[in-house]
Amino acid sequence: MEQEQEYFAMPRIGDKAPEFTAETTQGKINFPQDYKGKWVILFSHPADFTPVCTSEFMTFASMQEDFKELNTELVGLSVDGLYSHIAWLRTIKEKIEYKGMKNIEVTFPLIEDITMEVSKKYGMLQPGESDTKAVRAVFIIDPEAKIRTIIYYPLSMGRNFDELKRAVIALQTADEFSIATPADWRPGDDVIVPTAGSCGTAQARIEGKEGDMKCYDWFFCTKPLDKEKVEKALKKKK
Repeated sequence: MEQEQEYFAMPRIGDKAPEFTAETTQGKINFPQDYKGKWVILFSHPADFTPVCTSEFMTFASMQEDFKELNTELVGLSVDGLYSHIAWLRTIKEKIEYKGMKNIEVTFPLIEDITMEVSKKYGMLQPGESDTKAVRAVFIIDPEAKIRTIIYYPLSMGRNFDELKRAVIALQTADEFSIATPADWRPGDDVIVPTAGSCGTAQARIEGKEGDMKCYDWFFCTKPLDKEKVEKALKKKK
């Protein structure tokens, strides 16, 4: 008889980040209360002492200051124990050189989750992929502890870190300027103006008479937003 699988719900975009306390390589944390007023990238990896995870942790650590400039903290997790975490991170610092990265010290917290309590709360366990390892989940959480982005990767595929940074910048830019960002948006590209709320404004859009906006139709208008203006605004929000 086939054994019945146990499934766990995962939080959704717009939900409050599930609360938990946990031991980490940087001491105990109370999440998300300890990060009030900051953006957080909470991410899971399948296991310590594995090659894809090693490449990811080295990349995250090398970009940590870039994320701090965006008022964004990093918090990692796997179902391994604290001593395994410490030994693995020491090995990374002392022995691993990859893509020009070496002597990399991981100073952001790495959560011990032997009981899988946190992994279950965040839906990081995907039985179709593995019953005992967390997949590569990414949760981008805003300063009000609301989940704003969720990205999942399988065990075999490393994450795109340029995209994770781009996502944080795009979310913060949308909040700051009350706009949306189009496909492949980068700072300096045109942004999307929210759909008009009145008939008069809609007609002005169709006729292309709303200042520096470019309208392709009433529902699709863009406008320039200088890269320098974005960077200045986000830096001020730190």
